[in-house]
Amino acid sequence: MSLLGVCGLPATSSAQGVQISISCGAVGVELELCREGVSAWEEQTGNRVEIVSTPNSSTERLALYQQMLAAGADDIDVFQIDIVWPGILGGYFIDLAPYSDGAEKAHFPNLIENDTVDGKLVALPWWTDAGVLFYRRDLLEKHDFAPPETWAELTAIAGTVQQAEREAGNGDLWGYVWQGRAYEGLTCNGLEWIDSFGGGTIVADDGTITVNNSRAAAALDLAASWVGSISPRGVLNYDEEAARGVFQSGRAVFMRNWPYAWSLAQGQDSPVRGKVGVVALPAGSPDGQRSACLGGWHLAVSRFSEHPAEAADLVLFLTSAERQKVRAVRGSYNPTRPALYEDQEVLGVSPFFDTLYETFETANPRPARATGTRYNRVSFAFSRAIHEILSKGIEPAPRLAELERDLLRLSRGGQW
Repeated sequence: MSLLGVCGLPATSSAQGVQISISCGAVGVELELCREGVSAWEEQTGNRVEIVSTPNSSTERLALYQQMLAAGADDIDVFQIDIVWPGILGGYFIDLAPYSDGAEKAHFPNLIENDTVDGKLVALPWWTDAGVLFYRRDLLEKHDFAPPETWAELTAIAGTVQQAEREAGNGDLWGYVWQGRAYEGLTCNGLEWIDSFGGGTIVADDGTITVNNSRAAAALDLAASWVGSISPRGVLNYDEEAARGVFQSGRAVFMRNWPYAWSLAQGQDSPVRGKVGVVALPAGSPDGQRSACLGGWHLAVSRFSEHPAEAADLVLFLTSAERQKVRAVRGSYNPTRPALYEDQEVLGVSPFFDTLYETFETANPRPARATGTRYNRVSFAFSRAIHEILSKGIEPAPRLAELERDLLRLSRGGQW
């Protein structure tokens, strides 16, 4: 059964090879690196691969995947999946353990745990992500500031530098940009704020709804104070690329984003080339914890594939140390293999990989495993509640109490 068209890669295989298909990044360097990896596997195996065009939006991509897999379609053998999707889609994927020869032991254990559903290894990690803080190193040095340790420090530094630079003629400079649109990116930002204040997550590992607490309310109260002061009101419509556009054009002191933005900020045509630093996101208090939302993309094999062994071999090839190193050097994609964080060539391109190793290793997962197939609805309810707090001036505490009631109904009393 076929639901999609495909855009094929040049065939370099022998006539004896089989043909399989993969979905991967739709645009830019992500697609380019996928093409290179696929071509290398074709040359090594004599098989052929077609890249299936799927939406760049993760929300639209998940909807398409769910439609295809529910229909038993065999358009895609290897799926690129978001880290929060194994609990939603895992039942449609094969167990990779019989094909892996223990390769999963070389990846971060928390990622393998994420990809293990009902005892099956339904995916292997391709690259990992964690939210990090980008800052204008030149501006902080100019105004005699070190990178902030707490959110309160960030608020103060951003406001001071923004005011001083505007008075000096840099009228369009903002203190802090981030992802404020009501979507998965705001879920990540919100989780980072709340967890760093000691407010836990939306839903605990045992399914308990934890979001309605005073520390979560305090975190959101501070975030709401940024809108219109150190952050433009337009931040409430920003996604990752919108935030990067403002920061990379030189119009922000701080930015929360994923590590991919590093290589772009260092590009030949970047106005902030050589002026950017990267550190862990701030803590909620001087003795508090830092928190970074765990992100990344993984590869899984459809149980409807006619060639599961070849598809699994492609997954193992693309997630190998060699291919992950290529992605790290070429695109600043974070490896999922700890050994690569000691590779000097990798660190030469992205030196912050070394200093933020612990951030990547211990990043805070979203509650996808606890909420299973209902995760998307949980995330939507959470991001919508936060967006209302940020955009409408609603007091956090009563809105979090309302969110708790909504999640209790969604979970049927806490039974996810």
